[in-house]
Amino acid sequence: MSTGVEREILLQALEDELEPGRFQDYCPNGLQVEGRRRIRRMVTGVTASLALIEAAIDFGADLILVHHGYFWKGEPQAITGMKHQRIAALLQNQINLVAYHLPLDAHPRLGNNVQLGRRLGLRIEGVMGDNGIGLLGSFAEPRGADELVTVIAETLDREPLWISGGAHRVRRVGLCTGAAQSMLVAAAAHGVDAFISGEVSEQTTHEARELGVHFYAAGHHATERYGPQAVGVWCAERFGIEHLFIDIANPA
Repeated sequence: MSTGVEREILLQALEDELEPGRFQDYCPNGLQVEGRRRIRRMVTGVTASLALIEAAIDFGADLILVHHGYFWKGEPQAITGMKHQRIAALLQNQINLVAYHLPLDAHPRLGNNVQLGRRLGLRIEGVMGDNGIGLLGSFAEPRGADELVTVIAETLDREPLWISGGAHRVRRVGLCTGAAQSMLVAAAAHGVDAFISGEVSEQTTHEARELGVHFYAAGHHATERYGPQAVGVWCAERFGIEHLFIDIANPA
C-alpha cells in the first residue's frame, strides 16, 4: 500500500492547480469536511451522496473528491436528516470531503468541459462566459445534427435530448456541462452551430429554434463524470496514492 501524502500537501497542490479564488461560486471550494491527516486512498465521484460515501468506506478511502459537495448558498444550515447522515458517515470514518465546483468545470486540462469535449472529438479553440466557464470547439469535418446525437449517446452511454435549430450541419460547438442551458444565447453570439450542456429548461426550446442553434441536453450527471476522474488520476500520479472513481448511476 502507498505510504500516502499529508492532507495539507495534497490540498495545497489542488489549490494551486484549480485556482478556486478566481471564481464567485455557490459553495465553498476545497476541504468541506475534515478527516484523517494522511491520504493513502482517494475516491472521486460527481456528487457526495450517501451511496458514494458508503462505497468509499468499503474502498477504505481517506478522502473523497467530488464536483457537488455541501453547504450550497440558500440551503438550510441545520445539520439534520439527510445532511446529518452524510456528514456523520464521513466523521465516523474519518474521511475528508473535498469539493470543487466551478473550478472543476473551467480547468483547461482537467475540467469537465475540456474532458468531455475531447471525448466527443472536438478541437478546443477557446472559452466563453465568466472565467472561461464554457468552451468553444469544432469538429475537423462537419457532422449531421442527428449524427451528433449518436456521438453523444455512444460517449456518455445515454441518449441526449436534441432540439433542432434548423437544417444545418454542425462544425462549431459551444459546450458547458451541468446546468448551463442559460448559456445558449451567449454561445449563439459566438457563431456556434450547436450547444451541448447537461440540462434543459422550458425556454431553451424556443431559444434554440429562434437562434438557429442545435441544442443537446446530455444529462447533468453524465456530462460531469470526467473532471473528477481526471483530477483523481492527476493526484494519484503526482503523489503515488491509490485512486478509484465511483460512478453512482443518476439519470438526471
